[in-house]
Amino acid sequence: MWKHIAANALTLLIVGLVVLAGLAAMAQREFVGRGPLTDAICLRVEQGANLRGVARSLEAENAISNGVLFRVGAQYDGRDSQLRFGSYLIPAGASMTEILDIVTRGGASTCGTEVVLRVGIARSEYLVRELDPATNRFEDVLELPLEVTEFPEEYQGLSQHPDTRFRIAIAEGATSWQVWNALNNAEFLSGNVAEVPAEGSLSPDSYEVRRDADRSDLVAEMQARQIATLASAWETRVDGLPFDTPEEALILASIVEKETGIAAERRIVASVFINRLNTPMRLQTDPTVIYGITLGQRVLGRGLRRSELNAETPYNTYRIDGLPPTPIANPGRASIEAVMNPEETDFVFFVADGTGGHVFAETLAEHNRNVAEWRQIEAERNQ
Repeated sequence: MWKHIAANALTLLIVGLVVLAGLAAMAQREFVGRGPLTDAICLRVEQGANLRGVARSLEAENAISNGVLFRVGAQYDGRDSQLRFGSYLIPAGASMTEILDIVTRGGASTCGTEVVLRVGIARSEYLVRELDPATNRFEDVLELPLEVTEFPEEYQGLSQHPDTRFRIAIAEGATSWQVWNALNNAEFLSGNVAEVPAEGSLSPDSYEVRRDADRSDLVAEMQARQIATLASAWETRVDGLPFDTPEEALILASIVEKETGIAAERRIVASVFINRLNTPMRLQTDPTVIYGITLGQRVLGRGLRRSELNAETPYNTYRIDGLPPTPIANPGRASIEAVMNPEETDFVFFVADGTGGHVFAETLAEHNRNVAEWRQIEAERNQ
């Protein structure tokens, strides 16, 4: 009897430890993961302020998802008593650990103006933003294409102000060539990046820089962040995945990134491709074919031709088995984590649903019905 009780107690203890470890891992991911802030804010830390008050302010601005976790993380890092008073620019998407670093390192700024170089999928541009004191939010005041050859006086005046902040914002799914081209053309950076970084090696994120920051140093930081993200996700991957290395996972994550921009779909789309690889089936995904044509250096801007779908190229997943040889873009943390921990489904097909998302299917017959509905939607739109 006592052996039975002891065995049950030991089992409960083990289960409890596993649950606690899982909760700790989830909390750690939330602490270092991308934050919910959609627009940069100016955070004022008053002299004598404590961490609890700062956490409340951040929660009120929707800059962090959990004030308690923010405080616990600060205490764990030993920085809960290191607040520095002043005004701080909190960029969109900043993680809790990044915000903690901002408010404890000092170097306060009025954060009245920021110049953002946005590296997007279709285009890159300069965006000048100024703080609106009434809302404590930044408002766009000037937008210029990356290719601008002569900067207007308004830009020159604002960008030369000593309190102006500079930031590089890279969209998830941007290619390494797009990032390389934007950095080499950024007027406020210095140095030169001679070669295009390896595809997939740059972390799509927000990077605060100083005027005349070195381009090569910035690329090194982007690569270091991506290495850390990939390593962290690899450590928490589930069993039964159809790839053997983090590099292969990165390739699949880049495909997921290009297939959907809807956060709620990423793990489902990842499950489709993982199910195909496990079946095995060919991936049969258009973004890889497009990358084989453009090599990430331009937007195709049209539909794929039948000849392109039939072409024998290393990136044509309608013709090759398994993964293409390299990533086809720089995937963000969410897509990387999606392929490491996909939704459990039996889906092997999906097609657009007309709302920006997709509809998924387990059988070819079901998929054909979904395709027919999508073509009907397309026909009605064209009319």
